Amino acid sequence: MPVIHRKFKLPFCYVFVLALCLSGCQASKPAAEQPAKSAPATISTESDDRPVIVAFGDSLTAGYNLSEAENYTTLLQQKLDAKGYRYRVVNAGVSGDTSAGGVRRIDWALTDNAKLLILELGGNDALRGQPVSEMKKNLAQIIETAQKRGVRVLLAGMEAPRNLGAEYTTAFRQAYHDLAKEYQVAFIPFVLEGVGGRPELNQPDGIHPNAEGEKIFADNVWRALEPLLAQK
Repeated sequence: MPVIHRKFKLPFCYVFVLALCLSGCQASKPAAEQPAKSAPATISTESDDRPVIVAFGDSLTAGYNLSEAENYTTLLQQKLDAKGYRYRVVNAGVSGDTSAGGVRRIDWALTDNAKLLILELGGNDALRGQPVSEMKKNLAQIIETAQKRGVRVLLAGMEAPRNLGAEYTTAFRQAYHDLAKEYQVAFIPFVLEGVGGRPELNQPDGIHPNAEGEKIFADNVWRALEPLLAQK
């Protein structure tokens, strides 16, 4: 499986805002209960017999405060269609979700025709100060559930705020690397590379990408996703 390795260090001001803002998002309603601009995108009205790519994550996947047209999953669908790949992207993002929440809903998120899972969870675990070992165990369970169903996984890594301490942030980052290696899954070390820490690419909360940042987010995922599409 392809592995994308890039180093990215978050400015302290960014991670401080990250901690303040996302911690305030923990009580967010699920994406389906958010106002229209925060709801998961319905990607396509075409026939449902196409293989499904499940985008599974938190508010970053749900497209917090973005329109359907701006959401990264919509942008992925456009890339798939433009390149002639016959897949349908389904947005299974829930704002405020944690890895434990992902374990509870992964079974129903993986439909019978699901072929690929983009797994983007863990950021809210860090913001809640959850043990890295618990997050890692939960993500492992999600990956195992997908693989047992024959669904390939693209693991999207996150970074923990530095105010949690060097030991925590290092362990948090390493957990994704370890999971990618153990389960031999495609991997993006930091899914917000090129977006994090850049105010012009983020919403006023300093963490969720704006429409321009969402394009880079989509490109980051696409570079790791496209090589998987030709694999059987």
